[in-house]
Amino acid sequence: MSRRFVSVWLRYWPTERRRADRIRAARPLSVPFALVAPVSGGVRISAVDPLAAAEGIQPGMTLADARALLPSLTVANADPTGDAKSLAAFVDWCGRYTPFTSGDGADGAILDITGCAHLFGGEEKLLDDLHIRLRRMGLTAGIAAADTPGAAWAWARYGKGMTLPEGKARDWLAPLPVAALRLPAETVERLQELGLRHIGDLYRLPRGPLAKRCGIHLLERLDRVLGSAPEPISPVRPAPEWRSRMAFPEPIGRAEDIAEATRRLLDQLCALLEKNARGIRQLALVLYRVDGTTQRRCIGTGRPSRDTRHLFRLFTEKLAQAEAGFGIEAISLEATATDRLSADQMGMTGQRTPEDTLAPLIDRLRNRLGDGGVYRIAPVASHIPERAVTIRPATDDLNSDGWIADQARPIRLLACPEPIDATAPTPDDPPVRFIWRRLDHRVRRADGPERIAPEWWRWDASRTFRDYYRLEDEDGRRFWVFRDSTRGPGTATAWYMHGLFA
Repeated sequence: MSRRFVSVWLRYWPTERRRADRIRAARPLSVPFALVAPVSGGVRISAVDPLAAAEGIQPGMTLADARALLPSLTVANADPTGDAKSLAAFVDWCGRYTPFTSGDGADGAILDITGCAHLFGGEEKLLDDLHIRLRRMGLTAGIAAADTPGAAWAWARYGKGMTLPEGKARDWLAPLPVAALRLPAETVERLQELGLRHIGDLYRLPRGPLAKRCGIHLLERLDRVLGSAPEPISPVRPAPEWRSRMAFPEPIGRAEDIAEATRRLLDQLCALLEKNARGIRQLALVLYRVDGTTQRRCIGTGRPSRDTRHLFRLFTEKLAQAEAGFGIEAISLEATATDRLSADQMGMTGQRTPEDTLAPLIDRLRNRLGDGGVYRIAPVASHIPERAVTIRPATDDLNSDGWIADQARPIRLLACPEPIDATAPTPDDPPVRFIWRRLDHRVRRADGPERIAPEWWRWDASRTFRDYYRLEDEDGRRFWVFRDSTRGPGTATAWYMHGLFA
């Protein structure tokens, strides 16, 4: 199958984008309009709309000259950042035709429609549909389809637009000006000085002298346009491996309709994944709106899943946040990450394991609180209390064999041991009284000591031996304290608070 590309040229993108914003804000503009930007030497026109262009206003003119030519001209400050952001949203909207979309300069987009045209009834109908929708948005667009991105770009801007037949790029592009090769201005001037004004003029010339006079980039551009050299495009998003799509004869906006469409797309996608023994890990619901914007709602699962009821439940809160605007004309469901998932073998009792029961709850919490909002406490092979526990992703399997079960441990462990002022009858006895956080505690019961030594393999570890005691004061509160057992003779014994029991 030969590859096919569509180039979309938004000729008056900056001004028509601003006009569309004013229409949405119920402040339509019906007079010639231009954007201006300050440059050295004054303020110049940076972009015009079709009305201003028809009156002879062109980018690069000074504002004073433009006002003299057209006193009724309305101007506004240029916003290149806003233009780029809106163009990125438009390129994302073009994903309704193909998952391979990419921006093309400051005023265009490139679509790789290989294998997608039949979904719209053929290439010509796809281009017609795209042209009609852009016209409804108030955008003046040049659209062309060709075998290469360069040929589509040239035919959209300098040719007649629409379909350039397969294998005909060399003949059809011959009469176009050399500027259609996207060459630097100085190269175009050099070619015109040599009498080479059309692309076809380059076909009959030897490549060596041409490259010596005009640079190797000229031959590279020519080869890419004609398909002799590859011209890859970088899509704004990686193409999903699994996708289901639904287009509507009329735009929809009711929450119930969006939910029903999502449920049907889930059924289709999960049925497709089941045939290929795959399960969903990340899922994106893309809503293509009439105004040329998209909304993307994403969910994730801790384990591969094809449970449509569970997946739809994860989308419930996301759909409540969806804004239909003037209507949604298409919906796409994309499995952006999948894992292998074979059919489960149920036990004789038909009961699910605790992990299978817990997984849906974890997924709901993660999608509500974020990936970092849900985690598990897991044991670590260490006797040092602050090193014996770590945080794991909530989707990790529980480990029931790693905890130290034969030793009492507090339910709350302080992040860092805190010094206390303790009084003990002898250095080796537990304290009978201690002060912690300015409160005086008298000990009624004590149990210990439990000596914990540092790991011998950790050379950077402190060589401190700790003697831990469980203490209960007169009010019934229980504490976990330890004595630093490495103090030398004649030095005061150091005591620390490390945890609290229930």
